[in-house]
Amino acid sequence: AILRASAYGSIRIMIPMITSVNEVRQVKDMIKKICSDLDHNGISYDKNIQTGVMIETPAAAIMADSIAQEVDFFSIGTNDLTQMTFGFSRDDAGKFLDSYYKSKIYESDPFARLDQNGVGQLVKMAVANGRKTRPALKCGICGEHGGDPSSIEFCHKAGLDYVSCSPFRVPIARLAAAQA
Repeated sequence: AILRASAYGSIRIMIPMITSVNEVRQVKDMIKKICSDLDHNGISYDKNIQTGVMIETPAAAIMADSIAQEVDFFSIGTNDLTQMTFGFSRDDAGKFLDSYYKSKIYESDPFARLDQNGVGQLVKMAVANGRKTRPALKCGICGEHGGDPSSIEFCHKAGLDYVSCSPFRVPIARLAAAQA
């Protein structure tokens, strides 16, 4: 994949579901070995490989400062981070969220609108602590929250560089980003 990708431009490798800085180091060691094999075989490729992680677990958000020492960018997977923070899946939530809305436990679906009090604080902490270690760290979110206007406004205030979302949400996301 490294060889083919370099024919089309810069290479960016994103490591999902990180729970430890040692996982990042292990994957980076694998990347170095692959590059060494390519070099040894005289195969050319773009050597400026950027490595990033998906911040999808509360552990990764909490350890963002040490993880940032090892990577070039963070992509915060808010769907999985929401699921792991609340301890229930989107599928399971459909069975009881209506009663939570009626009881005023939640105002809205935390999978549709980023929960700013819990998950949002993990996002802010990950960005702030990651940038303490690496000030130029690029940070963004991916997932359905990237198409929700209130979530986009929160991301802007939290200092994120980008949001990504489903194609049908792009017009809404662009307008919300411009307004933020």
